[in-house]
Amino acid sequence: MNPKNPPENLATPSIASRIYELPNLPFLQIKALWRKLFDSEAPTHIRTFLERRIAYKLQEIEFRKVDPNLMDRNNRKIATLIKTGKLRKRDRDHRPVYGTILSRQYQDKEHRVMVSADGQYEYEGRAYQSLSMIAREITGSRWSGPVFFGLKDYAAKKKPNKKSGATK
Repeated sequence: MNPKNPPENLATPSIASRIYELPNLPFLQIKALWRKLFDSEAPTHIRTFLERRIAYKLQEIEFRKVDPNLMDRNNRKIATLIKTGKLRKRDRDHRPVYGTILSRQYQDKEHRVMVSADGQYEYEGRAYQSLSMIAREITGSRWSGPVFFGLKDYAAKKKPNKKSGATK
């Protein structure tokens, strides 16, 4: 058995590892993969173009399996954007894709959180519904989880207080 090419039933490579290996594949395999994914011949002989489109398609297929509501949610966001020209604040989703590992150095200890496929977060072997719950567990005080783990900027611009008479 060749360790570089294990049988599919023994080891299915992750989507990240499949994408990582694209530049190492022979060009004939790239073209064959294109035919398999797109059901057509490769439109060009520019390797980087084909690799990028294949990588995108592989992710599209993989993540559609994990979150079947993704298309519906994205279509609603697109419709809102077309209708109003902007997204409502609550429509902005800071949730990273599953498999993402977030890390934060706090009080000389590195804290690592993995995003689960079911939309939860795993920290020290336990599942949490939000990053804020984990940030509170780590610090002992209330924190915005996305801010604590660097997904969102704390220094969001605040509007002037109308009562104080402050102007721009």
